[in-house]
Amino acid sequence: MNGSDTRVPDMATLLAAAVTSIGGAERPGQVTMAQAVEKAIESGEHVAAQAGTGTGKSLAYLVPAIRYAVEKQTTVVVSTATIALQRQLVDRDLPRLAETFGPLLGTELKFAILKGRRNYLCLHRVQTGVPEEDEGPSLFDPQQLSTLGRQVKRLNEWAEETKTGDRDELVPGVSEQAWRQVAVTARECLGAQRCPHGTECFSELARAEAGEAHIVVTNHALLAIDALEEYQVLPEHDVVIVDEAHELVDRVTSVATGDLSAAAVEMAARRCGRLIEEATADRLKEAAEGLGLLLEDLQAGRMDVLSPALGNTLAVVRDAAHACVTALGPEKKDVDPGDMAARKAARSSLEELHDTAVRVLEAFQPEIAERFDVVWLEKPFVQDGRPRRPPALHVAPIGVGGLLRTTLFERRTAILTSATLTLGGSFEPLARQWGLPPLNENASKDAKTAAEGLAQTATEKREETEVVWSGLDVGSPFDHPKAGILYVARHLPQPGRDGLADAYLTEITELIEAAGGRTLGLFSSMRAARQAADELKDHLSHPLLCQGDDSTSLLVKQFAEDERTCLFGTLSLWQGVDVPGPSLQLVIMDRIPFPRPDDPVSSARSRAVAARGGNGFMAVAATHAALLLAQGAGRLLRSMDDRGVVAVLDPRLATARYGGFLKSTLPPFWATTDPDVVRGALRRLDAAAAGQV
Repeated sequence: MNGSDTRVPDMATLLAAAVTSIGGAERPGQVTMAQAVEKAIESGEHVAAQAGTGTGKSLAYLVPAIRYAVEKQTTVVVSTATIALQRQLVDRDLPRLAETFGPLLGTELKFAILKGRRNYLCLHRVQTGVPEEDEGPSLFDPQQLSTLGRQVKRLNEWAEETKTGDRDELVPGVSEQAWRQVAVTARECLGAQRCPHGTECFSELARAEAGEAHIVVTNHALLAIDALEEYQVLPEHDVVIVDEAHELVDRVTSVATGDLSAAAVEMAARRCGRLIEEATADRLKEAAEGLGLLLEDLQAGRMDVLSPALGNTLAVVRDAAHACVTALGPEKKDVDPGDMAARKAARSSLEELHDTAVRVLEAFQPEIAERFDVVWLEKPFVQDGRPRRPPALHVAPIGVGGLLRTTLFERRTAILTSATLTLGGSFEPLARQWGLPPLNENASKDAKTAAEGLAQTATEKREETEVVWSGLDVGSPFDHPKAGILYVARHLPQPGRDGLADAYLTEITELIEAAGGRTLGLFSSMRAARQAADELKDHLSHPLLCQGDDSTSLLVKQFAEDERTCLFGTLSLWQGVDVPGPSLQLVIMDRIPFPRPDDPVSSARSRAVAARGGNGFMAVAATHAALLLAQGAGRLLRSMDDRGVVAVLDPRLATARYGGFLKSTLPPFWATTDPDVVRGALRRLDAAAAGQV
């Protein structure tokens, strides 16, 4: 969408109209942020804006973005990390603003949501079915309908009624294996011009709608794909707003991670088996067998040295895949769509296989301190005596700052926002991970230590071009010292590796009983959450739910509806729960959520920072923990009337040298280490919630 300028009201007028339309009141933080976003768009200077819960940050960035998009007849992209926020923007915020702004703008506000091609149902795949080579045995035998078979049957029925083909609109959802039967990747797609369903393709229709929109809502994954791929995915745009920006590095890393397994090699061999000479395809099958046998014998974990055996095996896979691609020959335009789809699927698998094998081999060539990528082997969990999935090699970038700098910050104006962007009171730690230059702010010593070394990783050794940015913390409408207590259980022993100690279970029990239930338990591992749930369920006076008992959304709904219920869980609950009111008055965190010492990506990043003279622990482990602690603590106050306690059971928050860095990342609650004080406060909160005082 591009055109001449259109006269529109000023931003203050539009923001006031937006706030009035939702029955709200002007919030100073919201106004300050909106002004900063407008200034960034006008000047081209990036801004990182931290806006606490209750600020109204979505309106603060949407209003200036809409004004700019309508005035310039262009598109602004808004990227989020979660489906929940996408739905809030597309189903609630943007429709309200479109209705309110219509008379003011003199034109219809157009908005759209756009996702990666694999998120949309493929009508050609539905009609023609999965290639024979991809099917498991007897999946569609009416006599032996498996769970997978039933899900695929449901997907075929849904294909007749859906208007968008968007996977996220299918409730309840289906397994990844089932979805693969009806979706294709961008590489597998025939293309709108060649596909018999091109004019009704859900993905193409979504892209066409996005091309005409003022505001396009997408996810961090597609934002990363748009940066990584040679072809354009998103509509032309010069402004991008990254909400939930604290998730950006992890999401980009995930998209940039390659995988290689014997099963993938075998699949590629099957796909091309009928299209090329049998002997050529057999070479790839033999390579798959060799890779599978070798990976079974290797030790799981990060690989710092490429063994001769693995190097030779990967070279065989690489060369066999290349031979198959050569045998397929150039794409043929005069073949029927079914044959074309088979050739596309085969070529896609082979090229991905070849490229990943090359990337793994090249990852080991530089000296360890100079490497761009880290490689590790993941071995399967064993369940009921059988592996849940085969061993697989993974290769991921050690840093993504260089990528983000060259593909995002040097090309477009970026507004990055979240409730948590400052770690240790500074924007520096996250900004350096994004590839932004030092801000020269008055940061604490720990915050500076956490940022050191991050911008000098091997991925960022390049010619510097000027990138200008600023950081803005608009605060929070909550009075944290009066609304919440931070309790650190200093008297408990340090957490161990053998599960929760009895002292921890006793502490959890006493806190929950004092609170009258109303507890969200955030655990550093699923094992710890399950242990606590199993051991306490029969001893508590209140209902206890645990993640995994049902879908997370249903568990959260049940937790919110029954004020006395407790909910235990792990990572997705640290960031994904929004339960205002008396159902949530106590958040318990069992330990400081450092990454696992054997996590391959975190450990490689820590080593890279240390190799350049930085503090690997502060730059990687401590920043990871600070971010999650802040997100977890943010579950407590979700409305102006909320009151409660955040209880961290790990005494290191009070005793360790890095504890100050972590605590300065948390909201400024009133703090105590006195067990009696916090239990008394919880009893009073419970009584007030129950209407007894």
